[in-house]
Amino acid sequence: MFNRIILIGNLTKDPELRYTPQGTPVGNIRIAVNSRVRQGDEYKDEVLFINAVTFGRLAENINQYLVKGKRVLVEGRLKENVWEHEGQQKRKFEVVANTVTFLPKGNSSGENASEGFPAPDEGAELEPF
Repeated sequence: MFNRIILIGNLTKDPELRYTPQGTPVGNIRIAVNSRVRQGDEYKDEVLFINAVTFGRLAENINQYLVKGKRVLVEGRLKENVWEHEGQQKRKFEVVANTVTFLPKGNSSGENASEGFPAPDEGAELEPF
């Protein structure tokens, strides 16, 4: 079987970072992925909101350098979570990210003035290990 997903989108909120009881960093990001769909003679914009989870150093780096609105490329695998709530089975899909690449978004000055820290190299790829 083959399970690989590649998405490009913008963060819809700041990353969240937590730690497992064993001390492993776990990060959560939510991205909006836009696509244009043709309906008859018109094109309509369609937006998907997708959750992704990261682990280890990748999660810490994302939490340190990314904020709401940043454009990223996420590569990973699709995972289904299934649980029961009030007698009904619920399911949700998320991406388990292997890499997250920062993508440029109009500003190539190399400094992110609004956050007060140097931006990582545009196109820099964050590896989990």
